[in-house]
Amino acid sequence: MAMMRMKFHVALTEDALKGLNGNRKAERDREETWVAERRRELLVPGMPRRAAAAVRRDIRAQVAQKRRTGEFGGTRDDIVTRAVREELQARGLDRKWPKPPDGALEGPGRPMGTPPSAPMGEGGYTHRVSVNLPLTLGETVRRAAYWTSKAAVEALQEWADRWGDGADVALREAERDGVPAELALMSAAGRPSAPQSALEIRDRLRQQILTTGDLIRAAVDRATGAGQPEIPDRA
Repeated sequence: MAMMRMKFHVALTEDALKGLNGNRKAERDREETWVAERRRELLVPGMPRRAAAAVRRDIRAQVAQKRRTGEFGGTRDDIVTRAVREELQARGLDRKWPKPPDGALEGPGRPMGTPPSAPMGEGGYTHRVSVNLPLTLGETVRRAAYWTSKAAVEALQEWADRWGDGADVALREAERDGVPAELALMSAAGRPSAPQSALEIRDRLRQQILTTGDLIRAAVDRATGAGQPEIPDRA
């Protein structure tokens, strides 16, 4: 029975995607080398066909097991899955999270008022990748991002009620909600300007937001060697 999986679409930089694809090729080459060595070792000349078929079947089973345990990363999904588990562990997020309120996980990936961690296009995220994580792991990623960010998201909502989000955020929200841009800009213009101290508070709150994309991008960096924080010992 095939493992149920959850799909994520993640924006990446060109370097991150190149690193991930390079990692996949290296892993596939390593796996193929192992398979070739096992076949040379176990498939001897003159072996009966049934016995040879059994050997090949056993080798395939061992490869599948090694992929499940993370010893082999033959596909991009395998590589990212292993790295996501390590990233959650490194951040202390690999635990059972309560179920969020109904509908809380069906909204946009980045909560209201929080700009992307890098711009789309030149100088930022120029590529996208689809990643299929095991269903349970994918649910952990979604819940960890929600509960980790919950307090900051609520504080940002209160901040926006007091000061507004500014024209750029107002336009993004208007486009998402189907509100005419002119009305959004008029509403934004009618709010008092936030002082520097309030803007600094908003920036600190934004830095506390963690999205599923942030987690998976960090896992890609971990898999490609771009960033690998220490994993704490587990009791």
